[in-house]
Amino acid sequence: MSKLYYTPPTNEAFEEVKEKAIELWKTYDDTYKYALNKIDKIKDIKNISDNFMYIVAMFDLENQAKLANKLSETTKRAISERIIDGGGSDEYNMFN
Repeated sequence: MSKLYYTPPTNEAFEEVKEKAIELWKTYDDTYKYALNKIDKIKDIKNISDNFMYIVAMFDLENQAKLANKLSETTKRAISERIIDGGGSDEYNMFN
């Protein structure tokens, strides 16, 4: 693994992932405040280190696919490159 996984993306890509992740969390049943807790963890998160990938990793594969469908090609590519850099396989890369 190189340092790409821990390298912050552009601010535009980071803000897009954060915004779309929050949108996706808001679609969940929040009876037990699960989604609210997830939103609270990322709403003020900064674009440093691997926070970009931290947001993505909060979702299981099915929901990563939903997130990917909301993102621009540029942002999906930035995530995909980091998944590959982190040793992830194409089989589990929803951002290809």
